[in-house]
Amino acid sequence: MKILESDFAKGFINMANDGNNMGWHERNGGNLSYRISGEEIRSVKEDLSYGPWRDITVSVPGLAGEYFMVTGSGRYFRNILADPEKNTGIIQIDETGEKYRICWGLKESVPTSELPAHLLNHEVKKEITRGNCRVIYHAHTTNIIALTFVLPLEDAVFTHELWEMATECPVVFPDGVGVLPWMVPGGREIGLKTAEKMREYDLVIWAHHGMFAAGCDFDTTFGLMHTAEKSAGILVKVLSMTPRKRQTITDDDLRRLSKEFHVKLREEFLN
Repeated sequence: MKILESDFAKGFINMANDGNNMGWHERNGGNLSYRISGEEIRSVKEDLSYGPWRDITVSVPGLAGEYFMVTGSGRYFRNILADPEKNTGIIQIDETGEKYRICWGLKESVPTSELPAHLLNHEVKKEITRGNCRVIYHAHTTNIIALTFVLPLEDAVFTHELWEMATECPVVFPDGVGVLPWMVPGGREIGLKTAEKMREYDLVIWAHHGMFAAGCDFDTTFGLMHTAEKSAGILVKVLSMTPRKRQTITDDDLRRLSKEFHVKLREEFLN
């Protein structure tokens, strides 16, 4: 099977295009990675060729031998649909977890500069979900970014505000969201800090920058990001009208909702 005929490549390209259509990927902003299953990589092996090994700059032994589809450094999400082989690619991690090599695509390019953060988070999520988590997605979500300028950069505050704005939020992310202060992107430190948060959450907010989301498949991960960003948009509208809410979803309402939908909310995030 050709790579671009595979379901995983089609899903990857569709998700990237959906994110671009949401306005979350100005210029070369944002990045996406998918941990390819053994069955999937075997189905496209005739399309693979192997370049030289390159340093990752972080160590991810838990991902030794794994293959990933990733977006390219400096590439634009808006161009992925038209030319996926130029703007995305497949890489393999070596047996030490310290090097990677390009196996397909990324013509005249290399993986996203956020590759260390992606791989550190994939390693954590692979461990704690027993291999079920395969997608890591970073986007510049406008309303979430706006809120990081006015809300305290605290997990409990952001989680409660987002839960309160839309009934589906506590069902979609009952564990809440993590929040990190502004950090220089693309390096080891932000990758490690995000991975720490990913042990508790599937969604991490980078102050003044965007969000990092993790999920088992493309639909789940995109839906998580979309739900949180829509809730943030509602809050931005409310705050633009008044500093005080006349009525809202109460904490007791949230508790009743969690019982009805069989999800467990973090009680410490409720008043």
